[in-house]
Amino acid sequence: MHSIYLRKGKEKAVRQLHPWIFSGAIEKIIGKPENGDLVIVLDAKGDFLATGFYNAQSRVAVRVLAWNAEQVIDETWWRSRIQQAVAARTQLLASGETNTCRLIFSEADYLPGLIVDKYADFLSVQILTSGMEKAKAICLDELQKLLKPKGIFDRSDANARAHEGLQASSGILAGEAPPEFIEVVENGIRYQVNIADGQKSGFYCDQRENRKKVAARTNAKVVLDCFSYSGGFTLNALAAGAKKVVSVDSSALAIDTLKKNIKLNGFKASQQTSIQSDVNKQLRVFLESGDKFDLIVLDPPKYAPSRSALTKASRAYKDLNRLAMGLLNKGGFLATFSCSGALDIGTFKQILAWSALDAGKEVQFIDQFCQPEDHPIRSSFPEGEYLKGLLCRVF
Repeated sequence: MHSIYLRKGKEKAVRQLHPWIFSGAIEKIIGKPENGDLVIVLDAKGDFLATGFYNAQSRVAVRVLAWNAEQVIDETWWRSRIQQAVAARTQLLASGETNTCRLIFSEADYLPGLIVDKYADFLSVQILTSGMEKAKAICLDELQKLLKPKGIFDRSDANARAHEGLQASSGILAGEAPPEFIEVVENGIRYQVNIADGQKSGFYCDQRENRKKVAARTNAKVVLDCFSYSGGFTLNALAAGAKKVVSVDSSALAIDTLKKNIKLNGFKASQQTSIQSDVNKQLRVFLESGDKFDLIVLDPPKYAPSRSALTKASRAYKDLNRLAMGLLNKGGFLATFSCSGALDIGTFKQILAWSALDAGKEVQFIDQFCQPEDHPIRSSFPEGEYLKGLLCRVF
């Protein structure tokens, strides 16, 4: 096996079980490992640190798999990790009220670059690293043995693959092709999910618990759901007795899917209005027309994909939340989210404070949201904590 020596003083994060080793920490490489090959990582003195897979094109040059020198990364190891991740979700799916969740969450489940989502009898897979690409056949075989899905669909079209020297990949990996829409259940609510063409892997399972918590405050309320996608917050609000829900999204496919989901659940069409529009533009339209809401949900896409984008992203979050605050009735609620891992909760609170000042409002933080148990956060990998949100009372 090839060996990688780190620069003096660069071993601390590895000893603290962080799974990433950046290219700048490497002093020298013994051998000529190809992208995705297993390597042994040593400190400057030559003492063993870890085993991981290597990629010369990525800023994260090594993704660590094991810190024990006796641990062999073989087929048994890969299958064991798959089994462990799937077993951890068993309780979540046991009640039958939910049949969709994230089964494997990359580094959080000790499988760097592998994401697997379950949608009823189908699996959607993203393979984002060269090391996982080499272990692909074993992982797919184990998933088939454990879960016996009707089909496994590849959604490995993320930009992350380009950083690893991999081309985008999409299509059937095993079994039968998924239908255009798969019906799934989350919190007892039914959804039509398009895993072939929908955003990310088809559906955002990470807001499952937050949708339920926000919906608990929507009874008899007028609700605005921004970046509504296929209607997670909208449908939960309708199920909880919302008086009226207005849903805004720029995607025609999202709006069409939302309408299907409203019909699928038997909700009254008269209680919901869909608007296909840019959210920031539509919020200004609402302000000009004097519309008011009792509760607003802001669940935007990732504004800060990296720390270098934080300044620009902060301005975007500030403007978005300022506009929303101006549309709330006095004492109304704002459920606002960020899925930018580079943005911490403290900074997010500060941004909302600035938004409130600019909007001439006073804000109380009354609850905090995070990602659910099928999106775990490793104590040694804080970068895995990406989803955060706040429930605000606005005066």
